[in-house]
Order: sequence, then structure tokens, then C-alpha cells
Amino acid sequence: MVTTEGAGPPPPRRVVERVQTGLRLEKRLLKVLKALAELCDLSLGDLLEGIVLHAFEGKAPFREETRRRIEELRKVYGLDLEAGDSHRLVERPAPASRPGRRRARGRKP
Repeated sequence: MVTTEGAGPPPPRRVVERVQTGLRLEKRLLKVLKALAELCDLSLGDLLEGIVLHAFEGKAPFREETRRRIEELRKVYGLDLEAGDSHRLVERPAPASRPGRRRARGRKP
């Protein structure tokens, strides 16, 4: 959440082509991101684009106030992962199918 008050006229808009993606994220991380996007009045995609573009330039994407809100959301959703965990994440194995349970339609075994 960056303000541009008093910074002169806004820069010209950039036209881009967006694509749909089947991105997989850690469940609690996604909850925090969705809640933050809602607080910032952004779509989840716009929020992620902003975070990534700032990271690519080595810039912090959030002001102190927003980082405090992020910490509150992390507590609400139990997100205890940190940057150092990013290369050590593994998915929990899917639960084994129970005999006699019907498989959901459209899902492959």
C-alpha cells in the first residue's frame, strides 16, 4: 500500500496481458494473502503482482502499518512460516482412500 500524494501527476498506465494460472500455495499463506488483498481493496492477482515486482527490484512492498496488519493476519490464520522455511516446505501426503467411500465425481483415482 503505497501512497503517491504530493508526488505530482501519476505515471501513465501500462497495458499488460494476464493469464489464468493453477497456482498452488500453502493454505494459511493463501488465507493471509486473500485477507490482505481485501484490506487493500485489491484483487489477489494485483496484490501478488505488486509483491513480486517489488521483490524483483529489491524493494519492500509494504509500509510499516501494512506489515503490522500482516502480523495480525498471520496470528489470526496461524501462519507460523517464515522466509527461511521457503525452501524446506513439503506437502502432507494425501489421506489414503477408505474402503466403501465413494469417489467424488470428476476426480481421478
